[in-house]
Amino acid sequence: MNERRLHLRRITNRSIAWITVLLFFLQSWAFPVYAAPEWPHDTGIEAAAGIVVDADTGAVLFGQGIHSRYAPASITKLLTALVAIENCASLDDIVTFSHDAVYDVESGSGNALALEEGDQLTVRDCLYALLLRSSNQAGNALAEHIGGSREGFVAMMNARIRELGCTEEESNFANPSGLNDENQYVSAYDMAKIGRAAFANETLMEINSATSHQIDHTINHPDGLRVEMEHKLLITTDENSETYYPKAVAGKTGWTSIARNTLVTCAKDGDRTLVSVILKSPQTHYSDTIALMNFGFRNFQNLDSTGAEAALFDEQGKLNVGGTDYTRDELLIEGSRLVTVPLGASLADAQMQLITGSEMTLPLPEGAIAEIRYTYHDRVVGSSYFVPKPEETQPAETLPSAIDHSGEENAGTPSQPSESEPMEASGQPENPAKPGINLPWDRLLFIVPAGVVGLGVIAGSIVIAKKKKQERIRLEEVRREKRRKRLEEIGYTEEEFRRMMEERRK
Repeated sequence: MNERRLHLRRITNRSIAWITVLLFFLQSWAFPVYAAPEWPHDTGIEAAAGIVVDADTGAVLFGQGIHSRYAPASITKLLTALVAIENCASLDDIVTFSHDAVYDVESGSGNALALEEGDQLTVRDCLYALLLRSSNQAGNALAEHIGGSREGFVAMMNARIRELGCTEEESNFANPSGLNDENQYVSAYDMAKIGRAAFANETLMEINSATSHQIDHTINHPDGLRVEMEHKLLITTDENSETYYPKAVAGKTGWTSIARNTLVTCAKDGDRTLVSVILKSPQTHYSDTIALMNFGFRNFQNLDSTGAEAALFDEQGKLNVGGTDYTRDELLIEGSRLVTVPLGASLADAQMQLITGSEMTLPLPEGAIAEIRYTYHDRVVGSSYFVPKPEETQPAETLPSAIDHSGEENAGTPSQPSESEPMEASGQPENPAKPGINLPWDRLLFIVPAGVVGLGVIAGSIVIAKKKKQERIRLEEVRREKRRKRLEEIGYTEEEFRRMMEERRK
């Protein structure tokens, strides 16, 4: 009997063990745990430095030597064009070429369009000459026209890149053309920021995506002058050519003896747009660019993060920023809501953070109080910003000037007897209305408490509005302090910079 019980116990234990193993196997099979895909890295370039970023999110998809400083050469002209467009009164303004604009250039830099002192072109014509044919003379003339002098314009260039988040350690500009200067340098990372801002400007994009432009006349070309695009990825139509890349839509070339070949390119594929930068290339700038673009288009996707920000609000639907509580209805979201992740990844694989104050990613939308930042394996892959909705002025509610006994409100109109009302010999109603507001007591019992509640709501709204105003003032002070420091870095006081801008506007 004991042996039989022992045998049964052994069978039972073995059965339990096998069932446990089977359940573990089934659970593992039914509920697999997937790790977020690794960040792709199956590319490389021959240039000293290069980068490709998503134009919508700013995510760095691949980078090599991206924080090292190099001479930019003529890719500088993208920044020159951006600052000129943002600060000119009209693209039809006339720019007169001075002697210095034409002849004060580096020896051997050339004058491909044979522009001459006294030539008069529109700002638009100058921009086409600048971006398509890389005219140094057009860059100088635009700088003098917009900034009052080349030095004044260069100050505007450096102020603009600081607004974009470029640091002095990695970027500084000394002239509008990109010719060699020991104080002119840029990193691939900062140049990608400049490229994103430039290609986001519709006017610049329209000009820079053209393959040619006709200028009516110049002193040396009285019958007109045709300006042709130099960027080979934008003009090559031979499918067998090494520079055939139909996804390329805009960009700028550069070369000097120090910088070697440099290149900035914007390419589109479906709903995705990429920006690449190549610095100090040994004549591989086009093949390096194609490799970077293909890598970015083939390995990544953009996901819409709309609605994900709800997780930042507490159970009462409040978000506290700088000591002020906001509801979701009080905030707008500005900037791209897209997040760039590897193919096969989901939005859940990215981490969301709320960033405030000086840690927010530049450039900031006006009035931004917080950044919604997404990271993937510690890489920033997307940012959008909370901005308070503009305060709406509510019209003051007015009480009715009179309410008759039948309950019909008569705003501002003298009470008139109804045809059905009984009249006394005097022709007046039985209960003539008193001058002013005539309210029955039962209505007063409702209106008075309601008015008290209304006053409480108004008072609360005033307190909240005051807190929000204080927060906006604080953020504005932070921005002003940053601006002051940036101007100090480029050798200007706020008063000097303001005076220069006023003189230019005149």
